[in-house]
Amino acid sequence: MLIGIGSIPFAIHMIYKADTISAWHTTMFATLLLLILGSTNILATDYILLVEDPDIYTPCLEGPPGSVSLNEAFDVSEMEVEMDEEGIHVSGNITARWSLPRSNRISAKMSVLHFNRGSWEPTVFNSLTPDFCAVMFNPNLFWHKYWFKNFENREEIQEKCLATEGTVLVYNPFVVIPRLNNVIGPTLKGRYKVVFLFEAFNEHDERQPSSVCFEITGDAEKIN
Repeated sequence: MLIGIGSIPFAIHMIYKADTISAWHTTMFATLLLLILGSTNILATDYILLVEDPDIYTPCLEGPPGSVSLNEAFDVSEMEVEMDEEGIHVSGNITARWSLPRSNRISAKMSVLHFNRGSWEPTVFNSLTPDFCAVMFNPNLFWHKYWFKNFENREEIQEKCLATEGTVLVYNPFVVIPRLNNVIGPTLKGRYKVVFLFEAFNEHDERQPSSVCFEITGDAEKIN
């Protein structure tokens, strides 16, 4: 499946090694590209990203003890997606399965690793949001620009965040357009892995055993 979509200045195409993928994976993968490429400026040309797994996101190979995968944390069966020349059309809703006291603080971390000589090596491209629930609707942050601005029930989500079991996050229909062009930076080569980790901390800032960890792996190929 070839997806070539966008309006933000940069062209990137995504080739999946399968004919079908879930709506949640499609949307989150597009968001992921924007988070990485839009926030780090690591590309100087157009690339194809060959995703290794047909489900796009996989459980973390080295996640914290007790961590769960993306599909364990959320029910995405009521989310719908259609792809055409305009982009990825998203609608429907997702439901939280993750359950934490609302007093807990949730941190969100994104780490990019490069596969080199048989092992995964960290890169300089990392992002940490210490209090995700406090900033997910901040219009100046990428979480809002590329994801949370599209939710209809903002007040409910602000109250319950992502870890109140049974919370339904309702999308206003929207189109994902992950396109970037002519970003100056070093060339991407080989295999890359991006790890997302959401962790919880109690009122005493003690890390809690429940966390969500998932990753995506693919090969970056220059196309011009």
